[in-house]
Amino acid sequence: MIPAAKLERLLDRFAAIEAELASGAGGAAFVKLSREHAELSPVIDTVREYRSTQTQLADTETLLADPATDSEMRGMAEQERADLKDRLVVLDRELKIQLLPKDAADSSSAIIEIRAGTGGDEAALFAADLLGMYQRYCSLQGWKTELLSLSESDLGGIKEAVLEVAGRGAYAKLKFESGVHRVQRVPATENQGRIHTSAATVAVLPEAEDVDVDINESDLRIDTYRASGAGGQHVNKTDSAVRITHIPTGTVVAMQEEKSQHKNKAKAMKLLKSRILDNERAKADAARASERKGLVGSGDRSERIRTYNFPQGRVTDHRSNLTPYKLDRIVTADELGDVIDALVAQDQADRLAEFEAADT
Repeated sequence: MIPAAKLERLLDRFAAIEAELASGAGGAAFVKLSREHAELSPVIDTVREYRSTQTQLADTETLLADPATDSEMRGMAEQERADLKDRLVVLDRELKIQLLPKDAADSSSAIIEIRAGTGGDEAALFAADLLGMYQRYCSLQGWKTELLSLSESDLGGIKEAVLEVAGRGAYAKLKFESGVHRVQRVPATENQGRIHTSAATVAVLPEAEDVDVDINESDLRIDTYRASGAGGQHVNKTDSAVRITHIPTGTVVAMQEEKSQHKNKAKAMKLLKSRILDNERAKADAARASERKGLVGSGDRSERIRTYNFPQGRVTDHRSNLTPYKLDRIVTADELGDVIDALVAQDQADRLAEFEAADT
């Protein structure tokens, strides 16, 4: 069971946050406090139910210990005691899961970068399939999406796409999609019916907010140039495209989707901040890489995480060892949630096992 002192500290911290918010905290402090309040609220609800259940159990034990309690009341109390003990076990596990160390970015929106890998035109077509899959999945979750950048191939595939996903907790689920996605199928351009293997790389970044990344204007080099397009179509006649270089880290982002230079700059800054935040997180993760080795998804983008085998109609996730024969419903995103939820649950179980082992 979770120590009472730990529960008391949680309640005290929640009360302190509410007091600070009520006192009129503003700016970055308000944003951070509001974020912590939102994350802690469901935990506090569970703590309060846990303590209430403990109190009810103690009252029931007192009733059973009283020799004056009649047999009918005693029978009811014994059933209630069993129910309350079962409920405490459930709440104890729920609290332990809620108290696991949180990824600070889990509540964030996300940015998905998809790039065609080995396989030429077929890899580009597969990358386009992945983009459609994620757009549909996000729609089913009630999240809003916007294409920040899109580079198309000649046959209707994509060389690279950057998708913004706006929705609380989007990163918490989508982060398990980072890595190499492999496809095995007969390409439309294959005349002899041979199965080809191609790949696309997915990188999921938490969308950075101003309080997450502080960038000095003096650290930026901003270049403008004329946007280019396939076959000369949809090409702007002004220098609307923007390339931003963050000099300290060497991070470069280019954006030309909009006709407005101002809009391209805003999109480029959004992506630049997210990439810088992702790099900072990657450095912190590397410091505890040995701890994470056993967990689901290291976040390594060179790691092969999933294979989509069209001839057999199956999808194999190489981390959860899940192999549903529902490829058509997964690539349309109707059942992609089952694959992602299994990864979330496995990650949770792995971390809970470590947490409980550390407590013994």
